Amino acid sequence: MAKLIKNAIETPDGTILHSRSRHDCVTHTDANGKEYMVDGGLAYQRHSANGDEIDRCVWDDDPFDMIREGVEWGSRGKDGKQELRYIRLCDMETDHIRAVLDNVKTIAYQFKEAMITELEYRNVYER
Repeated sequence: MAKLIKNAIETPDGTILHSRSRHDCVTHTDANGKEYMVDGGLAYQRHSANGDEIDRCVWDDDPFDMIREGVEWGSRGKDGKQELRYIRLCDMETDHIRAVLDNVKTIAYQFKEAMITELEYRNVYER
């Protein structure tokens, strides 16, 4: 069974709503006046049903180009003191990916697999 990597929708005005954790309900009133929402993080999908939103979810069985752009890792910098920012896997430095794999004990399985595949991808395609 496929595992969710990114739980997101795009509203008609181009706003991306991304739920990063369970019970992280993100809402937006669009330029068209309608309310949009996404909830559930990687645990479950709950989206508004206006019918004009675009599903931007990424699954671990999607093509790898989608996965490497869909996985986002939260980082507070090397010293852990910077403001939290999210970095797409395709934009992470190789040493950063290795540090995450070596030091983070509680990493979602699908993120770990994506990071390992990204390192393999770089060894093949970035010589």
